[in-house]
Amino acid sequence: MKIVGLITEYNPFHNGHLYHIEEAKRITGADAAVVVMSGDYVQRGVPAIMPKRLRAEMALKCGASAVFELPVCYASGSAELFAMGAVSLLDRLGIVDAICFGSECNDLKALNLIADVLIEEPQEFRTVLRNSLKEGASYPAARQKALSGCLLPKEYISVLEDPNNILGIEYLKALKKLGSQMKPYTIRREGAHYHDRELSPGHYSSASAIRSLLAYSSSSLRTERLGGTFDNTDFSSILNELEDQVPIKCLELLKDYHRVLYPVYQNDFSIILKYKLLNKHPASLLRYEDVSEDLARRISIRLDNFFNYKQFCELLKTREMTQTRINRALLHIMLGIKKESVEEYKKNGFHFYARLLGCRKDQEKLLRRIAKESQLTLLARLSDSASLSQPARKMLQNDILASNLYMSVVTDKYKTAFQNEYKQAVIKV
Repeated sequence: MKIVGLITEYNPFHNGHLYHIEEAKRITGADAAVVVMSGDYVQRGVPAIMPKRLRAEMALKCGASAVFELPVCYASGSAELFAMGAVSLLDRLGIVDAICFGSECNDLKALNLIADVLIEEPQEFRTVLRNSLKEGASYPAARQKALSGCLLPKEYISVLEDPNNILGIEYLKALKKLGSQMKPYTIRREGAHYHDRELSPGHYSSASAIRSLLAYSSSSLRTERLGGTFDNTDFSSILNELEDQVPIKCLELLKDYHRVLYPVYQNDFSIILKYKLLNKHPASLLRYEDVSEDLARRISIRLDNFFNYKQFCELLKTREMTQTRINRALLHIMLGIKKESVEEYKKNGFHFYARLLGCRKDQEKLLRRIAKESQLTLLARLSDSASLSQPARKMLQNDILASNLYMSVVTDKYKTAFQNEYKQAVIKV
């Protein structure tokens, strides 16, 4: 039995994700697709628009065989940390033969070549990178400039302009660093660009556009600034617009849980973040992942001008530091994700357990294989965590706290019953 691994966020699940699952199985000859998915917070450093179990259920109903949660310290990390966390989890499951990811260029040779340069970091690369950073360029811009001086074909340099290409390169770097036997495949990203904020006339709109449409449906509950414009706030008309963009099984879940479990936005966490920041001395902020001395200083100086989460992120932005980096830093402060903890996890092999969110009933044999062949503890119930090591329990407790915080926001916003992480069961479809 051949298994392909997919690294995802499904924020939310749409036709492009369905295509990814089906095409990944086709080109790899896989019998099943095992998914590693971000939990309640995503790599942009913001909360997911809907809870992880709802997104996992969508994936399972659309062909994923099993969905495992990527620990929040990796799910909300830099592209490099996100990729290493996800690839290492798939690798240590012990049953995955290949990984398949989407990219804008669909050129595995180009992505591999760039990955090799970034791993080796030749002298000319390091020199240009260092000088560009000193001149005030952001790290992504400095890295792209440094690559242009490494004798790469000119057409390869533009590859770093697209987000899925960047993640693809990081997946390849992770495979190489781990010495993994999983074989990489890539497929072309179909339809709209990653950042497009309006629906595509075809069947493959971006997750950003779909999130904007769902934000518009929130009406008086809206706490997210919109990117697109739509003619009607009635949710039935919103669903009609999504009929060609989202699998029918997902539409049913979107309808059932609208204003019950979603939509959730960054600004819904504003008072929680401000409380955290008010209780931190500037020096203590440096303990958290992605927080630099300069950012800690600016947070302290500008805290009196905090009005909401999103506005404060924008207030802190500079030419040298991207909005996403600031999003991640503030999220790490709010969730208590510390540099020393992440370093400890990395030194111990990145993972201690594989936390199962859901599986298909006809694919439960996969779980038996993982339990038998994996180096990791298969964690289907939190009660199974008693035998975990101290670093493992610390990682798990951070994930539990992050999810309980997310569901507390949902409870407050929609007046629904609180769903404690300790009482959640594995989803089976």
